[in-house]
Amino acid sequence: MANKSNYNISETDLIKGAVAGDRRLQEELYSRFAPKMYAVCLRYANNSNDAQDLLQEGFIKVFRNLHRFRAEGSFEGWMRRVFVNTSIEYFRKKSAQLSSVSEKEENTIEDSDITALDQLAEKDIIAIIQELSPGYRTVFNLYVVEGYSHKEIGEMLGISEGTSKSQLARAKALLQKKVSQYLTDTRKSYTR
Repeated sequence: MANKSNYNISETDLIKGAVAGDRRLQEELYSRFAPKMYAVCLRYANNSNDAQDLLQEGFIKVFRNLHRFRAEGSFEGWMRRVFVNTSIEYFRKKSAQLSSVSEKEENTIEDSDITALDQLAEKDIIAIIQELSPGYRTVFNLYVVEGYSHKEIGEMLGISEGTSKSQLARAKALLQKKVSQYLTDTRKSYTR
């Protein structure tokens, strides 16, 4: 994915050089941040090929808008936001529709903890999350991983706050089932 990064170059110098068009510093910026941003993309994508596409699209946007970074927060945080927004645009283009739910239906959805996730490796968790439908996966990632509120998610995705809550609850319920099944299958394979 990326070459080994040179951390001797300060982030400020890296950004200034990349904005000025220095190819070496642009490559360095990519090398330094690609692995973390790929992880962001992978959480939203259906598979690793889609994640690679999101990574490339996200870096195109980063390089086009790098001059707009004002150093008012962390650069990595700014980049993460670009990649999350790129992933949301991807999700919208795939035109996956989130199903609306009534308030009555919303109140009947159980919100259970996913304690079994502690027993899984990161790659296993990502694989299980990728099995979710795009709608569930997107809301889950925005809420659980990125820390957005249901109101913010609703505004980003053009859905109601209640729909965001129900999508999250359903995603958690499905993840609980998938994790339980995974752990059961894993235990069976060790006892043979």
